[in-house]
Amino acid sequence: MHRPVPTRRGFLLATAGAGAALGLASGPASAGPRPRPFGRYGSPSARLTPKTLYVDPHGRGDFTSVRTAVTAATGSGRTLVLAPGIYRETVAVDAGRTEATWIGASENPRDVVIVYDNAAGTPKPDGSGTYGTSGSATTTVQADGFTARWITFANDWLRADHPGVSGTQAVAIKVQGDRSAFHHCRFLGHQDTLYADSRDLGHFARQYYTHCHVEGDVDFVFGRATAVYEHCHFRTLTRTDLSAAPYGFVFAPSTAGANPRGHLVTHSRVTSEAPDGYYKLARPWVPSSDTTARPMLTVRNTHLGAGIDAVAPYANMRDTHPWQDQRFREYRNTGPGAAVSVPENRPQLTRAEAASHTREAYLGDWRPYDRSR
Repeated sequence: MHRPVPTRRGFLLATAGAGAALGLASGPASAGPRPRPFGRYGSPSARLTPKTLYVDPHGRGDFTSVRTAVTAATGSGRTLVLAPGIYRETVAVDAGRTEATWIGASENPRDVVIVYDNAAGTPKPDGSGTYGTSGSATTTVQADGFTARWITFANDWLRADHPGVSGTQAVAIKVQGDRSAFHHCRFLGHQDTLYADSRDLGHFARQYYTHCHVEGDVDFVFGRATAVYEHCHFRTLTRTDLSAAPYGFVFAPSTAGANPRGHLVTHSRVTSEAPDGYYKLARPWVPSSDTTARPMLTVRNTHLGAGIDAVAPYANMRDTHPWQDQRFREYRNTGPGAAVSVPENRPQLTRAEAASHTREAYLGDWRPYDRSR
């Protein structure tokens, strides 16, 4: 029995503090503002460093919104400490604000939520058209060296609220910088939740996600970055607008043909609240802006739950770019969604090949995992 799940919008409206406002995973919500909103990370009167700024929606920091704090955090090496709260806004970190760090002060990502509700088909206020997929992002990070810890990035746009909108992509975060690291973060949305991308075709942006939770339905982890997901949880959602499989696709990489490294999923798990077999693991995205793309995805040492179609886990986005021509591989996965009944539908790495599909090989001289917690 798959019970209906309350929507994120309902959670937000019903919950005053961020707590479990958007989350489906277990864990208690925080009850209102805390006496020490910045925890062990100092305060405006006792800054960790001169480059540290404090954000609190209740007015106990330097700023009440993330956007205004980012505007003030010019140059390189700035730290934002975010107090518990729901920050309903869009935020952009441009390429000049390098080596930035954002910290959720409570060290629980359910407490600090950055959320908005634009979709690709949402009209812009100035009448100049719609936002498009990239423009729908709640948070956009273009700068190199960005690090986030214990923060939820969300987009709570809902198809049911906008039945006439065809552009249903609604990005929670678009990450384009090299050396972008996310530790213990959550990414919540439906279609196109986490856009792991780069600034341009020649920029092979490396990104690292560890102990993160990502959920959605259609292509909800996608883009052309060299991205490593380690000890992450991918959760596929149920859908009330469809009556048959597939409900969607977990991954949709769009790796540039010249890039030897795409998306790597290792020591992670994929679960589902949808019926068994209603999700594909991946499909390749060859965008019109780069018809030479050769999407790459390796999923290894990962538990694939029953929600994944084990017989045919991959599908085409366009028949002119069949998934069999792309770089999709698996290695030593477990769970009912990993069962190999039709070998040609489950291309596997050999042991020798698997040695080059590791976080070290993908990230090179950048070692963010040495500092992870």
